[in-house]
Amino acid sequence: MLLPSVVDMAGLNSVSKAVLSNAASALAGMVAVRNLDKSCSVSRQEDRPTIGLTMFGVTTPCVEAVRKNLEEKGFETLVFHATGIGGKAMENLTSQGFLQGVLDITTTEVADHIVGGVMACSDKRFEVIIQKNIPLVLSVGALDMVNFGSKDTVPTKFAHRKLFVHNEQVTVMRTTVEENKAAAQFIAKKINLSNAPVRILLPEKGISALDGSGNPFNDESATAALLEELESCIKQTPQRQVRRLPHHINDIEFADALSKEFLEIFPSQLLPSSGNSRNYEAPIQHKSMSNGQPKVPAISLSARPGCQENSSSCRCMCIRSIQAHG
Repeated sequence: MLLPSVVDMAGLNSVSKAVLSNAASALAGMVAVRNLDKSCSVSRQEDRPTIGLTMFGVTTPCVEAVRKNLEEKGFETLVFHATGIGGKAMENLTSQGFLQGVLDITTTEVADHIVGGVMACSDKRFEVIIQKNIPLVLSVGALDMVNFGSKDTVPTKFAHRKLFVHNEQVTVMRTTVEENKAAAQFIAKKINLSNAPVRILLPEKGISALDGSGNPFNDESATAALLEELESCIKQTPQRQVRRLPHHINDIEFADALSKEFLEIFPSQLLPSSGNSRNYEAPIQHKSMSNGQPKVPAISLSARPGCQENSSSCRCMCIRSIQAHG
């Protein structure tokens, strides 16, 4: 927890007392809830399976359509912004058992990893999803670009490259044939280790809002190299399949195809419409969800012996409790 001090902490005054009092009260509440209900954990909304999706601004129409399709089928969806941190967050939740499936539609972090952009994934990208053996539908969203900050932060070695200034803080660079091949090889190496059902869907008419006919990053040879390298490098099996589709990634037909493929590989006994009452609980402590709203036990600080609600002695007692729990 981080609170602004507002004023310098050189001695107590009316402002610093109020800030410290608020901080102690917040900590007291967290400790009280934790001590009263240590068994509290995150539960799915109405026990619905939870699915992770990756999105970027240039793949938003696709991901939003897929999200809507899945939610209409009864799934809970979590959308992660594919900025490097977003992919890590999704895989962290996957490792904890929080996600029962993934639609990794926007794999742009791989391009940044290969080329040296500012939104790169780690070299372990996809590994957790593969290890958890959950259904995966994957695509190549925004692999036509590498992300940098303002235009003056783009490395000079890329000065001759095709750049698109999104705004004062964001500049993207078009990937080349060779970079796309390298990205495809990175993805294929990971996906070839999968045992769970995996579907890789490849849109032939563009992989982002900037790609495709008439768009700033339209480069048919670079996009074709990406798709062909994936087809060549991924070892197809009954469980692991690659499909090309004659659509742009943001076409509704492509979003529907992604949704259909995911529903086909998701375990039928776990589908929301199956009537299965399985409780999808993840080992994340100290928070409950019911119908999408936070739920905590009703508590009163005055219930603590010798403690009056909102009193300074109560806050001090709770701070000592925090220290004792380390």
